[in-house]
Amino acid sequence: MDLRQVAQVIGQGPFAASFDSLGAYRTPTWYRGAKFGIFIHWGVYSVPGYCGSPGFGGEWYPRHMYQRGTPEFNHHLEVYGPHKQFGYKDFIPQFKAEKFDPGRWAQLFRDAGAKFVVPVAEHHDGFAMYDTVLSDWCAAKMGPKRDIIGLLAQATREAGLTFGLSSHRAEHWWFFDEAMKFDSDVRDPANAGLYGPAQPRPASFHDVTSPEGPNEAFLQDWLLRSCELVDKYQPQLVWFDWWIQHLAFRPYLEKFGAYYYNRCAQWNRDGAINYKYQAFDEGTAVFDIERGQLAGARPLFWQTDTSVSKNSWGYVKGQDYKTPASLIHDLVDIVSKNGALLLNIGPRPDGTIPEPEQDLLRQIGGWLTVHSEAIYGTRPWVTFGEGPTPVLDGAFTDTKRRAFTSEDIRFTCRGETIYAIALAWPADGRLAIRALAADSIFAPARINRVELLGFAGALRWKQTAGALIVELPTQKPCAEALALRIQ
Repeated sequence: MDLRQVAQVIGQGPFAASFDSLGAYRTPTWYRGAKFGIFIHWGVYSVPGYCGSPGFGGEWYPRHMYQRGTPEFNHHLEVYGPHKQFGYKDFIPQFKAEKFDPGRWAQLFRDAGAKFVVPVAEHHDGFAMYDTVLSDWCAAKMGPKRDIIGLLAQATREAGLTFGLSSHRAEHWWFFDEAMKFDSDVRDPANAGLYGPAQPRPASFHDVTSPEGPNEAFLQDWLLRSCELVDKYQPQLVWFDWWIQHLAFRPYLEKFGAYYYNRCAQWNRDGAINYKYQAFDEGTAVFDIERGQLAGARPLFWQTDTSVSKNSWGYVKGQDYKTPASLIHDLVDIVSKNGALLLNIGPRPDGTIPEPEQDLLRQIGGWLTVHSEAIYGTRPWVTFGEGPTPVLDGAFTDTKRRAFTSEDIRFTCRGETIYAIALAWPADGRLAIRALAADSIFAPARINRVELLGFAGALRWKQTAGALIVELPTQKPCAEALALRIQ
C-alpha cells in the first residue's frame, strides 16, 4: 500500500477526491434499517483497567499515566514504578486475549438484537488491533499475536451481521506529548514506532486551525493506515473519532472518502463513514454524536455512539453501568428521530466480556425480540414524539436527562402502520396519545385497529378530540417500554 495505489483507486471513480463529488453519496439502505450496533473498545489499555480522571475512561490511561498530577500518573507510580522502567509498552505482553472467542462474541451481539458490529481497529495509543504492514506494534505481532480485527470480521459476517471498524489514529499526533516532559520510555527512540510523534497538543482540543496540527508525513501515514483497513477487511462502516475535524485533515478526508466509496462500488458493498462535528460536509457521510442525542428529528440519517458504562469506554475495575431501561429508551428516542444507536462494551484483557455487560445486552435483545417491527426497517413518522421530558441536544449529554415517563411517547412508521412507543407503563393502565387525537394535525384520517406488541388479546380504545385513549392489559409484555401498532 502506497500513495500511488491510493491515487489509482481514486482515479477509477465514480467518486473524486472532493466534497463536491462526495455529495453524491447516499446512506445505505441496510444502515437506515439496522438501527442498532455494537461498538467495542478493546486494547492494551484494558490491562491496567483504571481511570481516575473525571470525563475520561480507561482508554485514556496511556495518556494520563504520563501526565503529572493526574490520578493515573500517581496510580502508575504506586503500582508499576517509574515510567522509564515500566511504560505503557510494558503492558503489551500482559495483553494476551487468551480467552477471546470471536464466535461467542458475535452470538452475544446477535442475541442483543444488534445488526452491525464496530470494533476499534486502532485507538489513540497507536497499538493496532489488526495485522498491519505499516507498524510492528500490532496485535498480530505482539500481545495476543492474533489478527483481532480479522477474526471479528469473519465471526461477525458468519453470524449474519454487518461488519465495520473504527480508527482513532488522528489523536495519536499528540497523545503521548506529556511523556516528553520528563524521563520516560516515550523519549527512547527505540519506542518511536508506538509512541511517536508525541507532538504538543493544541491548547484547545477543538481548535481546528491550530498550527500545532499534524504534518504531511503523519497525514499521509493516517491515510495509508485507513486505506489499508479498507482493503484488508472491507468494512461497511468506517467510524472516525473527532480530531479529523482539524483543517489539516480536510484534503485527506476527501481522498479517503473517494477511496472508500470507490472500493465499495468495486466490491458491490454499500458502505458508510461516520464523522463528528463538521469534519465532513453534510450529506457526504453519516453524522455521529458522542454520548449525546438530538432534541428533534434530523432529515438526514445520523447516529449516537455511547457506552453501557457512564465512566469509561474501555474495561476498568468499578464500572458505573447504565440500566437496560435507560438504554432501550435512548434507542427508541434516537430511532424516532431518524438515527441509529452504536452501543459500546469494554472487554477484559483476557478477551471475556464482563458479565454485567452481557446481561445488559441480553435484556436489550429481549425487548427487541418483542418489539422488532417497531424498530428495524422503520422510518420517522410526521412527528418524532411527545411528552414532558426534554432531551438535551449535542455531545456528552447522555447522563444529564431525567428519566422518561409514560407521557413520553415516540413514533416510528412502516408504510401506513404507525408505532407509538411509550417509554414507561402508565400507572393507571390508560395511555393517552395526543398526536393521534381526532383533531390533531398529525393524526391519520381514520384509525382502524390498535394492537399491543407482545400481547395477543384485543384492546379497548377510542379516539377523542384530545387524544387516542388506549386501555392497556394488566399483563406487561415488557417492563421497559410498550409499543402499539396502529393501522
